[in-house]
Amino acid sequence: MSWYEERVLPRLIDFACSTKPTRKQREKIVPRASGDVLEIGFGSGLNLPYYERDAVRRLWGLEPSAGMRQLAAAAIRKSGLDVELLGQPCEEIPLENQSVDTVVITYTLCSIGEPVPALEGVRRVLKPRGQLLFCEHGKAPDHNVYMWQERLNPVWRRFSGGCNIHRDVPGILEQAGFRIEDDNRMYIPGIRALSYNYWGGARIR
Repeated sequence: MSWYEERVLPRLIDFACSTKPTRKQREKIVPRASGDVLEIGFGSGLNLPYYERDAVRRLWGLEPSAGMRQLAAAAIRKSGLDVELLGQPCEEIPLENQSVDTVVITYTLCSIGEPVPALEGVRRVLKPRGQLLFCEHGKAPDHNVYMWQERLNPVWRRFSGGCNIHRDVPGILEQAGFRIEDDNRMYIPGIRALSYNYWGGARIR
C-alpha cells in the first residue's frame, strides 16, 4: 500500500465523510442498531457518537485499512465504547455464522471492489431475524445527473480510494440476498453528482 493510501487518503476520507449533511444521515440510521453489532467500513469511527449505549451489547468495527484503524483508535478512546477492530475484508469476517443482531454500513459500499460477494459475507454472520442498516450515496435518478456521474467516476475513483459515485445501492442489496424494508432516497446538500443518498433497513430474504 502506498504512502498516499496509508497516510493521506484516510484523513481526506475522514474529512469528506464528516460534513454536516452526512452527519445528519448517520444520525438517522446508527441509533437504530441494537444487540451484537458489526459495522462494515468502520473508517475513523465517525458513527461512534450515534450509537445508543444502552441498546448495543457489543460492537465490532470491520476496517481493512491500517491507516483508518489508526485514526479510529483515538476516536474509540474518546467514545467510551468497547469496540473490537477487525482488519479483514467482508469476505473473511472472523465471526461465527448467524452471530450478529445488527450490521451497520454507512458510505462504504461505494468503495468495496466487489460489493455483492462482500454482502454475502455480511449475510453469513447476520442472524436470520437480524437487521442490516445502511446509508450510502449512489446512482442519481435524474438522467442528466447520472450522465455526469458516469463521466466523473473514472477520475473520481483514482484519488478517492476506489469510491464509485454511481452504484445502484438497492440493486446491490437485493442481488446479495437482502430485502429492503425501509427505503428512503433523496439528494442531500452538496454537489448533486455526489449527493444522492439511499438509507434504511433490510433483512435477509
